[in-house]
Amino acid sequence: MKKVVMYSTQVCPYCQMAERLLKSRGVEHIEKVLIDREPGRREEMMTRTGRRTVPQVYIGETHVGGYDDLSALDRKGGLTPLLESA
Repeated sequence: MKKVVMYSTQVCPYCQMAERLLKSRGVEHIEKVLIDREPGRREEMMTRTGRRTVPQVYIGETHVGGYDDLSALDRKGGLTPLLESA
Protein backbone atom coordinates (compact mmCIF):
# COMPACT_ATOMS: atom_id res chain seq x y z
CA MET A 1 0.00 0.00 0.00
CA LYS A 2 1.27 3.45 -0.88
CA LYS A 3 2.31 6.02 1.70
CA VAL A 4 -0.47 8.45 2.62
CA VAL A 5 0.33 12.00 3.79
CA MET A 6 -2.40 14.33 4.98
CA TYR A 7 -2.00 18.01 5.78
CA SER A 8 -4.42 18.59 8.62
CA THR A 9 -5.26 20.49 11.80
CA GLN A 10 -6.14 19.06 15.19
CA VAL A 11 -9.80 20.12 15.09
CA CYS A 12 -10.79 19.75 11.42
CA PRO A 13 -13.96 17.64 10.96
CA TYR A 14 -13.24 17.10 7.24
CA CYS A 15 -9.77 15.81 8.17
CA GLN A 16 -11.37 13.32 10.56
CA MET A 17 -13.80 12.17 7.85
CA ALA A 18 -10.92 11.78 5.37
CA GLU A 19 -9.00 9.70 7.90
CA ARG A 20 -12.03 7.47 8.53
CA LEU A 21 -12.54 6.95 4.80
CA LEU A 22 -8.88 6.06 4.24
CA LYS A 23 -8.87 3.64 7.18
CA SER A 24 -12.06 2.01 5.88
CA ARG A 25 -10.14 1.33 2.65
CA GLY A 26 -7.33 -0.44 4.52
CA VAL A 27 -4.87 2.38 5.21
CA GLU A 28 -3.16 1.57 8.49
CA HIS A 29 -0.87 4.59 8.79
CA ILE A 30 -1.45 8.18 7.73
CA GLU A 31 1.44 10.60 8.11
CA LYS A 32 -0.31 13.69 9.44
CA VAL A 33 1.27 17.10 9.00
CA LEU A 34 -0.47 19.29 11.57
CA ILE A 35 -0.18 22.80 10.18
CA ASP A 36 -1.69 24.34 13.31
CA ARG A 37 1.16 22.86 15.40
CA GLU A 38 3.84 23.58 12.79
CA PRO A 39 2.86 26.89 11.14
CA GLY A 40 5.81 26.76 8.73
CA ARG A 41 4.33 23.65 7.17
CA ARG A 42 1.23 25.63 6.04
CA GLU A 43 3.40 27.49 3.52
CA GLU A 44 4.82 24.14 2.38
CA MET A 45 1.29 22.80 1.89
CA MET A 46 0.17 25.85 -0.08
CA THR A 47 3.25 25.72 -2.31
CA ARG A 48 2.85 21.98 -2.93
CA THR A 49 -0.90 21.94 -3.50
CA GLY A 50 -1.87 25.47 -4.55
CA ARG A 51 -4.61 25.28 -1.91
CA ARG A 52 -5.14 26.86 1.51
CA THR A 53 -7.65 24.47 3.10
CA VAL A 54 -7.24 21.19 4.96
CA PRO A 55 -7.23 18.32 4.55
CA GLN A 56 -4.87 17.96 1.60
CA VAL A 57 -4.21 14.31 0.88
CA TYR A 58 -1.29 12.75 -0.99
CA ILE A 59 -1.27 9.08 -1.91
CA GLY A 60 2.27 8.30 -2.94
CA GLU A 61 3.25 11.25 -5.16
CA THR A 62 -0.36 11.87 -6.29
CA HIS A 63 -2.14 14.89 -4.85
CA VAL A 64 -5.74 13.74 -4.38
CA GLY A 65 -6.98 17.00 -2.86
CA GLY A 66 -9.39 17.60 0.01
CA TYR A 67 -12.10 15.46 1.54
CA ASP A 68 -14.61 16.17 -1.27
CA ASP A 69 -12.02 15.12 -3.87
CA LEU A 70 -11.11 12.00 -1.87
CA SER A 71 -14.73 10.89 -1.43
CA ALA A 72 -15.50 11.58 -5.13
CA LEU A 73 -12.52 9.44 -6.13
CA ASP A 74 -13.79 6.68 -3.85
CA ARG A 75 -17.34 6.87 -5.29
CA LYS A 76 -15.88 6.49 -8.80
CA GLY A 77 -13.96 3.40 -7.68
CA GLY A 78 -10.55 5.02 -8.04
CA LEU A 79 -9.36 5.22 -4.44
CA THR A 80 -8.59 1.56 -3.75
CA PRO A 81 -6.65 1.04 -7.02
CA LEU A 82 -4.62 4.21 -6.32
CA LEU A 83 -3.80 3.00 -2.81
CA GLU A 84 -2.78 -0.45 -4.07
CA SER A 85 -0.87 0.47 -7.23
CA ALA A 86 2.86 -0.19 -7.15
